[in-house]
Amino acid sequence: MTKLNIKVENVVANARIADELDLNYIESQLEDAVFTKKKFPGLVYRTKDPKSAFLIFRSGKLVCTGSKTEAGVRQVMDKLSADLRGIGVEVVEHPEFKVQNIVASASVGRELNLGAIVTGLELEGMEYEPEVFPGLVYRIKEPKSAILIFSSGRLVITGGKTIEDCEKSVDVLLDKLKQIGLL
Repeated sequence: MTKLNIKVENVVANARIADELDLNYIESQLEDAVFTKKKFPGLVYRTKDPKSAFLIFRSGKLVCTGSKTEAGVRQVMDKLSADLRGIGVEVVEHPEFKVQNIVASASVGRELNLGAIVTGLELEGMEYEPEVFPGLVYRIKEPKSAILIFSSGRLVITGGKTIEDCEKSVDVLLDKLKQIGLL
Protein backbone atom coordinates (compact mmCIF):
# COMPACT_ATOMS: atom_id res chain seq x y z
CA MET A 1 0.00 0.00 0.00
CA THR A 2 1.12 3.56 -0.70
CA LYS A 3 3.17 5.25 2.00
CA LEU A 4 2.78 8.68 0.40
CA ASN A 5 0.08 11.10 1.48
CA ILE A 6 -2.19 11.33 -1.57
CA LYS A 7 -4.49 14.34 -1.57
CA VAL A 8 -7.57 14.46 -3.81
CA GLU A 9 -7.70 17.82 -5.58
CA ASN A 10 -10.73 17.34 -7.83
CA VAL A 11 -13.44 14.79 -8.58
CA VAL A 12 -14.98 15.00 -12.06
CA ALA A 13 -18.37 13.34 -12.46
CA ASN A 14 -21.16 13.26 -15.00
CA ALA A 15 -24.91 12.73 -14.79
CA ARG A 16 -28.18 13.09 -16.63
CA ILE A 17 -30.70 15.30 -14.84
CA ALA A 18 -33.38 15.66 -17.51
CA ASP A 19 -34.28 14.60 -21.06
CA GLU A 20 -33.91 18.15 -22.35
CA LEU A 21 -33.07 21.56 -20.90
CA ASP A 22 -33.68 25.13 -22.05
CA LEU A 23 -30.25 26.64 -21.41
CA ASN A 24 -31.35 30.17 -22.37
CA TYR A 25 -34.09 30.06 -19.74
CA ILE A 26 -31.74 28.66 -17.08
CA GLU A 27 -29.19 31.40 -17.81
CA SER A 28 -31.88 34.06 -17.52
CA GLN A 29 -32.98 32.75 -14.10
CA LEU A 30 -29.76 31.70 -12.32
CA GLU A 31 -27.37 34.47 -11.35
CA ASP A 32 -24.14 32.47 -11.73
CA ALA A 33 -25.12 30.75 -15.01
CA VAL A 34 -23.36 31.70 -18.26
CA PHE A 35 -24.43 30.42 -21.66
CA THR A 36 -22.45 31.66 -24.66
CA LYS A 37 -23.72 29.39 -27.44
CA LYS A 38 -21.28 30.81 -30.00
CA LYS A 39 -18.29 29.83 -27.84
CA PHE A 40 -19.45 26.62 -26.17
CA PRO A 41 -22.58 24.44 -26.51
CA GLY A 42 -23.04 24.09 -22.76
CA LEU A 43 -24.08 26.38 -19.95
CA VAL A 44 -21.50 27.00 -17.22
CA TYR A 45 -22.91 27.21 -13.72
CA ARG A 46 -20.71 27.86 -10.70
CA THR A 47 -21.71 27.32 -7.09
CA LYS A 48 -19.92 29.13 -4.28
CA ASP A 49 -20.82 27.06 -1.23
CA PRO A 50 -19.78 24.36 -1.73
CA LYS A 51 -17.52 25.52 -4.54
CA SER A 52 -17.98 23.65 -7.80
CA ALA A 53 -18.69 24.15 -11.48
CA PHE A 54 -21.09 22.46 -13.87
CA LEU A 55 -21.16 22.20 -17.63
CA ILE A 56 -24.83 21.67 -18.43
CA PHE A 57 -25.99 20.61 -21.88
CA ARG A 58 -29.32 20.83 -23.73
CA SER A 59 -29.48 17.02 -23.70
CA GLY A 60 -29.93 17.07 -19.91
CA LYS A 61 -26.41 15.75 -19.38
CA LEU A 62 -23.88 17.54 -17.25
CA VAL A 63 -20.31 17.41 -16.00
CA CYS A 64 -19.50 18.43 -12.43
CA THR A 65 -16.04 19.48 -11.32
CA GLY A 66 -14.50 21.06 -8.24
CA SER A 67 -15.54 18.69 -5.45
CA LYS A 68 -12.85 16.84 -3.52
CA THR A 69 -14.97 13.82 -2.54
CA GLU A 70 -17.85 11.74 -3.87
CA ALA A 71 -19.92 13.04 -0.94
CA GLY A 72 -19.09 16.55 -2.13
CA VAL A 73 -20.29 15.65 -5.63
CA ARG A 74 -23.54 14.31 -4.12
CA GLN A 75 -23.99 17.58 -2.20
CA VAL A 76 -23.45 19.88 -5.19
CA MET A 77 -25.55 17.69 -7.51
CA ASP A 78 -28.44 17.91 -5.04
CA LYS A 79 -27.90 21.68 -4.74
CA LEU A 80 -27.96 22.09 -8.52
CA SER A 81 -31.14 20.01 -8.71
CA ALA A 82 -32.78 22.15 -6.00
CA ASP A 83 -31.66 25.39 -7.73
CA LEU A 84 -33.16 24.24 -11.04
CA ARG A 85 -36.39 23.01 -9.47
CA GLY A 86 -36.55 26.37 -7.66
CA ILE A 87 -36.83 28.15 -11.04
CA GLY A 88 -39.42 25.70 -12.34
CA VAL A 89 -37.17 23.36 -14.32
CA GLU A 90 -38.13 19.69 -14.02
CA VAL A 91 -35.04 17.66 -13.15
CA VAL A 92 -34.17 14.52 -11.20
CA GLU A 93 -34.17 15.31 -7.48
CA HIS A 94 -31.11 13.21 -6.53
CA PRO A 95 -29.26 12.65 -9.83
CA GLU A 96 -27.21 9.48 -10.16
CA PHE A 97 -23.68 10.37 -11.16
CA LYS A 98 -20.61 8.53 -12.32
CA VAL A 99 -17.08 9.56 -11.36
CA GLN A 100 -15.08 9.95 -14.57
CA ASN A 101 -11.77 11.15 -13.20
CA ILE A 102 -10.03 11.91 -9.94
CA VAL A 103 -7.11 14.33 -9.87
CA ALA A 104 -4.83 13.88 -6.87
CA SER A 105 -1.40 15.04 -5.77
CA ALA A 106 1.43 13.65 -3.70
CA SER A 107 5.12 14.18 -3.07
CA VAL A 108 7.93 11.63 -2.89
CA GLY A 109 9.66 14.00 -0.48
CA ARG A 110 12.82 14.50 -2.52
CA GLU A 111 14.00 15.79 -5.88
CA LEU A 112 13.89 13.45 -8.85
CA ASN A 113 16.16 13.29 -11.89
CA LEU A 114 13.62 13.11 -14.72
CA GLY A 115 16.29 12.35 -17.33
CA ALA A 116 17.46 9.37 -15.30
CA ILE A 117 13.86 8.16 -14.95
CA VAL A 118 13.36 8.35 -18.73
CA THR A 119 16.63 6.45 -19.31
CA GLY A 120 15.98 3.90 -16.57
CA LEU A 121 12.44 3.11 -17.65
CA GLU A 122 13.43 3.21 -21.34
CA LEU A 123 10.56 5.53 -22.27
CA GLU A 124 8.03 2.82 -21.43
CA GLY A 125 4.69 4.71 -21.30
CA MET A 126 6.35 8.11 -21.03
CA GLU A 127 6.27 11.55 -22.59
CA TYR A 128 9.05 13.94 -21.69
CA GLU A 129 9.72 17.15 -23.56
CA PRO A 130 11.30 19.53 -21.03
CA GLU A 131 11.34 22.44 -23.48
CA VAL A 132 7.54 22.13 -23.82
CA PHE A 133 6.45 21.02 -20.30
CA PRO A 134 8.57 20.77 -17.11
CA GLY A 135 7.15 17.42 -16.05
CA LEU A 136 7.37 13.85 -17.22
CA VAL A 137 4.08 12.19 -18.14
CA TYR A 138 4.02 8.52 -17.13
CA ARG A 139 1.05 6.53 -18.44
CA ILE A 140 0.00 3.42 -16.58
CA LYS A 141 -2.15 0.70 -18.19
CA GLU A 142 -3.56 -0.83 -14.99
CA PRO A 143 -5.23 1.00 -13.42
CA LYS A 144 -5.56 3.26 -16.46
CA SER A 145 -4.06 6.56 -15.35
CA ALA A 146 -1.31 9.08 -15.88
CA ILE A 147 1.12 10.58 -13.39
CA LEU A 148 2.84 13.89 -13.98
CA ILE A 149 6.24 13.67 -12.32
CA PHE A 150 8.13 16.87 -11.53
CA SER A 151 11.80 17.20 -10.63
CA SER A 152 10.72 18.66 -7.25
CA GLY A 153 9.32 15.23 -6.38
CA ARG A 154 5.70 16.38 -6.75
CA LEU A 155 3.28 14.03 -8.47
CA VAL A 156 -0.10 14.75 -10.03
CA ILE A 157 -2.20 11.64 -10.55
CA THR A 158 -5.07 11.71 -13.01
CA GLY A 159 -7.38 9.29 -14.75
CA GLY A 160 -8.33 7.11 -11.80
CA LYS A 161 -11.99 6.66 -10.97
CA THR A 162 -11.35 5.93 -7.27
CA ILE A 163 -8.78 6.96 -4.67
CA GLU A 164 -7.67 3.31 -4.71
CA ASP A 165 -6.85 3.68 -8.44
CA CYS A 166 -4.70 6.71 -7.59
CA GLU A 167 -2.93 4.79 -4.81
CA LYS A 168 -2.29 1.76 -7.07
CA SER A 169 -0.91 4.05 -9.80
CA VAL A 170 1.52 5.64 -7.35
CA ASP A 171 2.54 2.15 -6.12
CA VAL A 172 3.30 1.11 -9.73
CA LEU A 173 5.47 4.21 -10.20
CA LEU A 174 7.29 3.84 -6.86
CA ASP A 175 8.00 0.15 -7.56
CA LYS A 176 9.49 1.05 -10.96
CA LEU A 177 11.62 3.83 -9.45
CA LYS A 178 12.89 1.46 -6.74
CA GLN A 179 13.70 -1.21 -9.37
CA ILE A 180 15.95 1.21 -11.26
CA GLY A 181 17.53 2.57 -8.06
CA LEU A 182 16.11 6.08 -8.24
CA LEU A 183 14.18 5.91 -4.96
